[in-house]
Amino acid sequence: MARIYPSLISADLLNLAKVLKSLDPLCDGYHIDIMDNHFVPNLTWGSQFVNAIGDATDLPLWVHLMVDNPDDWVELLDLPDDSIYSFHIEAVHNAKNLIESIVENKWKPSIAIKPETDVESIFDLLELVDQVLIMSVEPGFSGQPFLPGTIKKIKPLLRFRDDNDLNFTIGLDGGINKHNIEKLVDHGADDLAIASGIFHQGDPVKAIKELRELTMK
Repeated sequence: MARIYPSLISADLLNLAKVLKSLDPLCDGYHIDIMDNHFVPNLTWGSQFVNAIGDATDLPLWVHLMVDNPDDWVELLDLPDDSIYSFHIEAVHNAKNLIESIVENKWKPSIAIKPETDVESIFDLLELVDQVLIMSVEPGFSGQPFLPGTIKKIKPLLRFRDDNDLNFTIGLDGGINKHNIEKLVDHGADDLAIASGIFHQGDPVKAIKELRELTMK
């Protein structure tokens, strides 16, 4: 069954504690976008805010580092064990060193790729990671429409995973909603980060319940 991670970039931040309390029983963790206004043209939260979220829930976090220096954030973040740490392959100079640091912190290393990045460019690292994150929109802003062409990246990952007896999961982030979630799960997506598909639907609790039902068909 696919895992659902509400992406808090679209949540009601003034009432975030209430949001977490209402969604904790319904989701698998929370997706948190960290942007530096350099790697992407947007700026979000600092480490203290992210760490506070980790203290406010018993669920794992899935942090998505859309920054020029994802290595530096390893020392800044205090995440629950088994949290997912997604760094962009386009932003690192030595991915293996970063992966080693992530594992030392008892987190799960995840390689994120932009829509235009060739999925085969990361094949040599897949035995070292717990997840591959396919960006299904251009990273930087919530609410963008899903890019259909990104679905084709799932199949070669599934084939490589099976051929090499690996266990990494496949995540997608961007434009996921009740109209496409069933198709993504059918194609093999394991982890889904969902922002406006939950928080812009009027009732986030009702929205995530509906999404969950669609992943189980």
